[in-house]
Amino acid sequence: MTIRYLSLNGLAQRIGVSPHTAKKYADEGRLPEPDALIGDGDRPTKGWLPETVDTWQGARPGRGRKRT
Repeated sequence: MTIRYLSLNGLAQRIGVSPHTAKKYADEGRLPEPDALIGDGDRPTKGWLPETVDTWQGARPGRGRKRT
């Protein structure tokens, strides 16, 4: 079985923010810990399970405006 992870852009789409805002959240340490790190080196690609993002989204204060 293949496990599907959300990229940063996929996370942004799922929570209803722009990719730029999601990157800002990541830079500020405001996102949940990733469920997967892909690649070697200093900047591996991060991946989140949809369930992780949904749980985090439901618990975070000040959700702001949700895009439609």
